[in-house]
Amino acid sequence: MILFIALMGYLVYFTIVRAKTFVNSPYNQRQNAFAENVIRGDITDRNGNVLARTDVAEDGTETRVYPYGSVFSHVIGYSDPQLGKTGIESVENFELLTSNAFFVERIQNEFNGEKDRGDTVVTTLDADLQQAAYDALGDNRGAVVVMEADTGKILSMVSKPDYDPGKVEENWSELSSSKDSILLNRAMQGLYPPGSTFKTVTLLEYLREHQMDGSGYAFHCTGSVSVGNSSISCYHGTAHGDLDLTEAFARSCNSAFADMGRNLDVESLQTLSDQLLFDSDLPLSFPYSKSSFSLDEDDGEALRMMTAIGQGDTLVTPMHMAMLVSAVANDGVLMVPRFMDRTENYTGQLVERYSTETYGELMILQEYMRAAVENGTASALDSDAYTAAGKTGSAEYSSDKSKSHAWFIGYAAGDKPDLAVCVLVEEAGSGSEYAVPIAKRIFDAYYAD
Repeated sequence: MILFIALMGYLVYFTIVRAKTFVNSPYNQRQNAFAENVIRGDITDRNGNVLARTDVAEDGTETRVYPYGSVFSHVIGYSDPQLGKTGIESVENFELLTSNAFFVERIQNEFNGEKDRGDTVVTTLDADLQQAAYDALGDNRGAVVVMEADTGKILSMVSKPDYDPGKVEENWSELSSSKDSILLNRAMQGLYPPGSTFKTVTLLEYLREHQMDGSGYAFHCTGSVSVGNSSISCYHGTAHGDLDLTEAFARSCNSAFADMGRNLDVESLQTLSDQLLFDSDLPLSFPYSKSSFSLDEDDGEALRMMTAIGQGDTLVTPMHMAMLVSAVANDGVLMVPRFMDRTENYTGQLVERYSTETYGELMILQEYMRAAVENGTASALDSDAYTAAGKTGSAEYSSDKSKSHAWFIGYAAGDKPDLAVCVLVEEAGSGSEYAVPIAKRIFDAYYAD
């Protein structure tokens, strides 16, 4: 009897707690069995714009339609009976194939041999902001992540190159064999050297080792700094002259931060990287790559210097950097990123609303990031409509030092909730030239409404 009760208890637990995980698993060969009784539900943005729907022909043929084409390709993903599911189509598969229509209607459908309408997933995405980010990234390869700092809501996520999710099956051969990794969600799974955006971490470590007081810092920049046979130069060899800590950060002085890095406590820096979720699981429902940080006590000064300016062996995802800067914007508190706002039945009645969750306190560097806009490399973001702050980055990715990825991480405050943004443009050049203008177009579009 004890075993029987235990078995019944586990079945209840499995049905209530674990069922969704197993249904959504890509290894579940019976996912499509749900579609035998339910017409797959809609996916909408937070304003009710339909991002994915199922059209049913007179003969009963069902076609999954994506009204915005490639604009939402990586975040919404695709749903195909043969190829499987990605993005929100995969994460919310259980909800989309569950019907909470009025029970009388479901009984009638059962008797008539007709399918029920699946529930509607209302996302946190904003179609207008997504379009602005998509257009701003243009023909570049890269990624953009936009989130509300105080709620964790993802308002936009763009990855390019992109594809039309409604034509995945007919274009599968080209998509799956492309050298450009078209199907890769660069925002969540692309790993890149962070370049100067990592100076936010280096700066935080310096402040921690000096009781959060940077007033005693001083450095004279001659345009480069050397140790042994290694030399690190500032962008274009610019000599910044005498700098305090705020100026060194605002002007993104490589020499100052390289010199700072070789004097930091490596063990403490490793601990900080762990606290900032490097080499850690992230609180995300989407498939993602872990960011990595590697530096040991035995590593020489040259590697310490390179690591301090975001080169070395450090790799990050745009989503991870967006999370870090959102914590800065939110007075140091990271909110759990989320893509879903609520689930409704097909008539609009609420089924479930998803709540905001706090992850923990990470970092506060607001005055330094604000200085980068007021007097530094992100000055193009100065605006009367909002107050912006951030950090640019140019990350070398090969032995050819003339080539770099362009980065920007930052946020803006105005008459709407604070908006945190991460922009990554592959092989473009400096962050101030290529990533900042993209962020500006996003901020302008958001605060213009």
